[in-house]
Amino acid sequence: MNKQLLCPVITIGREYCAYGRTIAAALSERLGIPYYDKDFVDKTVIESGFSAEDVLAESETMSGLSKFLDAMLNPTASYTSSFDRIFEAQKDVVLDLAKNPCILVGRCANDILIKENIKCYNIFLYADLDFRMKRGQELHPDMDDEHLEKYIKKLDHLRATYYKKYTGKDIRYFENYDICLDVGAIGVDKSIDVLESIICI
Repeated sequence: MNKQLLCPVITIGREYCAYGRTIAAALSERLGIPYYDKDFVDKTVIESGFSAEDVLAESETMSGLSKFLDAMLNPTASYTSSFDRIFEAQKDVVLDLAKNPCILVGRCANDILIKENIKCYNIFLYADLDFRMKRGQELHPDMDDEHLEKYIKKLDHLRATYYKKYTGKDIRYFENYDICLDVGAIGVDKSIDVLESIICI
């Protein structure tokens, strides 16, 4: 039975390896509502007509070079890049999913819903690099520390660049969110407890 929520739709922004998916899954189970993370890929494939490979490659990451080339090739409103079309498809998916109680992970969901005046509760999860390195070692056991640190920083940069392009905001600008948690300082289990206590009436 679903618990009574302050808001039926929850969005989670996160740094890479800050346990975003883990926390979303735990909240989903406790609150009795679905969460969507990788599910966005399948739904966006249907909505956009792009292949799963294209959506995976471009759905939430954008390099500085890609952003520059996109801007150079997009001087008029008549040109729409694959990034833009995939984003618009993801936006439609976000808006469709938000018609029912759910947890949405990433994909600029907080900004999309706020701009559409859809009530939502927006969370951002972060942690220091040492904490995220430990998580990264669990996820990528074959990667040495040097390459793992570069990979984590790269994913953070790509997500931040993507978020900036489609929202005009800094992903770490905490006023974008209702609550921000340092998962490394608080701990994963305690973070879940804290969020549940805040989200539920």
